[in-house]
Amino acid sequence: MQQYHDLLKHIKAQGFEKSDRTGTGTTSVFGYQMRYNLADGFPLLTTKKVFTKGIIHEVLWFIKGSTNIQYLVQNGVGIWNEWPFQSYLKQLELEDKFPKYTPQWEAELKAFVERIKTDDAFAAQYGELGPVYGKQWRNFEGVDQLQNVIDDIKAKPDSRRLIVSAWNPKDIPVMAKSGLPPCHTLFQFYVADGKLSCQLYQRSADVFLGVPFNIASYALITHMVAQVCGLAVGDFVHTLGDAHIYSNHFDQVKEQLSREFYDLPQLKLNPNINSIFDFTYADITIENYQCHPAIKAAVAV
Repeated sequence: MQQYHDLLKHIKAQGFEKSDRTGTGTTSVFGYQMRYNLADGFPLLTTKKVFTKGIIHEVLWFIKGSTNIQYLVQNGVGIWNEWPFQSYLKQLELEDKFPKYTPQWEAELKAFVERIKTDDAFAAQYGELGPVYGKQWRNFEGVDQLQNVIDDIKAKPDSRRLIVSAWNPKDIPVMAKSGLPPCHTLFQFYVADGKLSCQLYQRSADVFLGVPFNIASYALITHMVAQVCGLAVGDFVHTLGDAHIYSNHFDQVKEQLSREFYDLPQLKLNPNINSIFDFTYADITIENYQCHPAIKAAVAV
């Protein structure tokens, strides 16, 4: 994962200080690309532990077309919790009572997540993120983009239209109310020499926290689509728009850059699955993942 470390160093050396929506502040560059040969191993960071359970469940959640966090929290994945929680506080005019990241806020968030997990009516009302990734992938103005792209890969592998877009301008205001407009906005597949490659365009990239997750997520999707289309895997190409390090993540970045690499792990999929919609958590295994300990950092919401 030298490519990822090089990105961290590039932002530190060449980035510009910029304000941002969250009020945290960033150091940012615009336009950066990384390429990973998936035959070399699964591109999961080894210089800090990455939450693989969260990666797998989130991908399955996207594929199902889901937009409510209840499935995630019921499976022990909390990566999306803070956005609907802040929306919940705003709707109930409780933001002043529970300032972000205070002990009171943390306790209220824990209680909120527990209600999402166990109370279906509460989850239906407050656990929705709006028409985010899964909705757009599976029902973009009535079009199942994911099914269509798989059909096209099988029927027209040389097509230059093998694209899935999560960016639907009509729905952006709705997404922004309780979730977040898509950061990873569009991905395109490419078939050559019996191998499937994927390029992701990501408009906004939280490089310390989010990007390692995004790399692994789309590498996983590429493997899954390749299997159900009868192809080997090629490259994952990651193109970033605004690539930034938040101002409160620089100590963590320094720690990560001081660590040595381990060999990449391997991804194993159940070979009996021939529809992307049939994969379950049990069908996806990451083997030989040796890594340094996790490095905690606050999410900017």
